Amino acid sequence: MNDIVQRLLAPFGGAVVGAGGSVQVPRPRDLMGPATDRLVCTAVFGDDIARDAARWLLWEIGQEVGAKPASIHQLYLARGRGEVGGFTVPAINLRGLAYESARALFRAARQLNAGAFICEIARSEISYTDQRPAEYVAVLLAAALREGFQAPLFIQGDHCQINAKKYAGDPEGEVGAVTSLIQEELAAGFYNIDVDTSTLVDLSQPTLDLQQRANYERAAEITACIRAHEPPGLTVSVGAEIGEVGGKNSDVHELRAFMEGYARALAEFGPELAGISKISVQTGTSHGGVVLPDGSIAEVKLDLQALEALSREARERYGLAGAVQHGASTLPASAFGRFPEIETAEIHLATAFQTLLFEHEATPVAFKAKLYDWLRENAAGERKAGETDEQFFYKTRKKALGPFKAEWWNLPEVVRTALGAALEEQFAFLLRSLRVADTADVVARYGGAPSIRRPEPAVTMAAAPDDAEAGE
Repeated sequence: MNDIVQRLLAPFGGAVVGAGGSVQVPRPRDLMGPATDRLVCTAVFGDDIARDAARWLLWEIGQEVGAKPASIHQLYLARGRGEVGGFTVPAINLRGLAYESARALFRAARQLNAGAFICEIARSEISYTDQRPAEYVAVLLAAALREGFQAPLFIQGDHCQINAKKYAGDPEGEVGAVTSLIQEELAAGFYNIDVDTSTLVDLSQPTLDLQQRANYERAAEITACIRAHEPPGLTVSVGAEIGEVGGKNSDVHELRAFMEGYARALAEFGPELAGISKISVQTGTSHGGVVLPDGSIAEVKLDLQALEALSREARERYGLAGAVQHGASTLPASAFGRFPEIETAEIHLATAFQTLLFEHEATPVAFKAKLYDWLRENAAGERKAGETDEQFFYKTRKKALGPFKAEWWNLPEVVRTALGAALEEQFAFLLRSLRVADTADVVARYGGAPSIRRPEPAVTMAAAPDDAEAGE
């Protein structure tokens, strides 16, 4: 094992040892200390050689102690068979301050014995948060190790979405861009993928089949690509969508048209290929909510009856886990308990956590002013006529996460501690409300993570000892 790796392991003081291209962890509890902070910092901000070595070490340490990326596919199929239920899986988008946010989530999960939750990032978020898949996985692994969460990690590529405008100009090029991203995600350890070709639904067509055809045909094509690239011995959980979030509400007839067309299309790629395990629908929400001129969020008109009917149809007719609800962050707190009552399979949450980071009293006023000044200059083209400052900043502030990633990461410890505590409280509320507390056992039964070991990066073995620093 080369000097770069040994240098990265030195802060662990023998709690992690490496030899012959492999890693052992004789003292797992020591992972819950500042040495892990240093290692993940290198995995994010180190030069190429040290960064890749740190990411490899985090992967191998996770494999050794049980914090391993996994697929929720088998658990979802068990739900479709009626063997489990009564909870709704939260899929949580960690955009800003990702390491501290993930640590807060894993603390809450460990305290509540929760296992059925997903960490995810969307195609669009990867860009504006400056978090490629390999970095995102490394950060989640480090956060789990730091908090002693030694259990399967469900990491998801959210909204691997076809851009309708780009598709109209170059269909194969746009599909190729999405499948290229998915292959990058699979290689990084994303074993749950949400395929979003719902942007291709054409409601002007005279029949439901024609309306959904481009959607189900492309979804099947991308599913086949996933099956061709998933690791041996693991079936990636794949989701699809029948209605674009923020558009027309979905109904069971559209679900049937999609599922029947999808089954036919997927069979053309291979009769034994596993299909989707869940289906995303539109029932009245929108991403980020609708911002009013005073900066408040308009009340969401969520159609729970439609969501319940779609979830039941997905389970009973097609053996899926059920329906997935997007855009749920801006719902009132009282609404979350309803999702497990109507057997919603999964809900996606993002904006509320971002809002906390920007609006919490611990976030330095001067830092936030700096971000907003940057947005005034760099996002001015996104400002609509008549839009207030409150509306403009609420809509665009996510764009300030990536360019200022290092400054978010290096906020004073007292600030990060306060934000982490507030996030942990919010995560704990959601895990309880969605009834995923005490789901660790059911995850262990259906969501086991196979051991997937990786060779030490060739570039680190070839590097000279002084080619890289630990990037503290």
